[in-house]
Amino acid sequence: MKQIAVIGAGTMGIGIAHIMAQFGLKVSLIDLNEKILTESKKIISINIDRQIRKGTINEKQKKNILSNIIFTKEFNESVKNVELVVEAVPENFKLKKKLIKDLDLICKSDVIISSNTSSLSISNLAHKTRYSDRIIGMHFMNPVPVMPLVEIVVGNRTSEKTIDSIKTLTKKINKSPLLVKDSPGFVSNRILLPMINEAIETLSQGVADVYSIDQIMKLGMGHPMGPLRLADLIGLDVCLSVLKVLENGFGEKKYSPNQLLIKMVEEGNLGYKTKRGFYGYDKDAKNPYPIKFAT
Repeated sequence: MKQIAVIGAGTMGIGIAHIMAQFGLKVSLIDLNEKILTESKKIISINIDRQIRKGTINEKQKKNILSNIIFTKEFNESVKNVELVVEAVPENFKLKKKLIKDLDLICKSDVIISSNTSSLSISNLAHKTRYSDRIIGMHFMNPVPVMPLVEIVVGNRTSEKTIDSIKTLTKKINKSPLLVKDSPGFVSNRILLPMINEAIETLSQGVADVYSIDQIMKLGMGHPMGPLRLADLIGLDVCLSVLKVLENGFGEKKYSPNQLLIKMVEEGNLGYKTKRGFYGYDKDAKNPYPIKFAT
């Protein structure tokens, strides 16, 4: 593959475009919002500078990476002649379904359409498309340039040719492709989100505060980041969305989102991206939710 399109210039789309361009692919990063596109270019530049400070790339490589990315609002023209489209729009089934159906009509029959969904069914997203054999899941982890895993999700009609092409590409960008069957939450979020939900339940019951819960999991279990800090990084709205997918998909109460999580999302405290979650990411507070021990 030489040319790809990434749809959605949010956190994940930016990261995917960055890593693809870093390994020599020509990328069209598509978003309908001009302001978001302008901001995405700045963020990619900042993230590359971070890599330069760490010594993983140099200034010449930075120029090459940025020159490999076209930031555009043009949807139809940008996806016509690529070999792969990666959709990275918000985790909303109707939105992703419509986008994939549109791509199925616009793209040539041999163009692979990949979804970066973190929990939604690839088989359902591909249902009633003309070429469902070329639709697959590529679940990148955040931050994309750093995390080595890509969870490859195989739908019930995904072809071996599509799987092999995506595995090859994933290795080319220095990531590890691990295949999973299409199931609610796949493997990563089916295991991770119940743990995060239980950490929130533990907090809401006053068993320990935010700091203690995270430190116990870091120091005692060897996790690089505590579950509440990780929830902030993922986005509490995304955590809630995935838990709902798990709850609906399996029909089990153990996946029911904790009420504190629901409350925080309703309040707009979504974690790092809104500067307030279980931790504060501005000067006002380090811990907006210092729930006290029950008496």
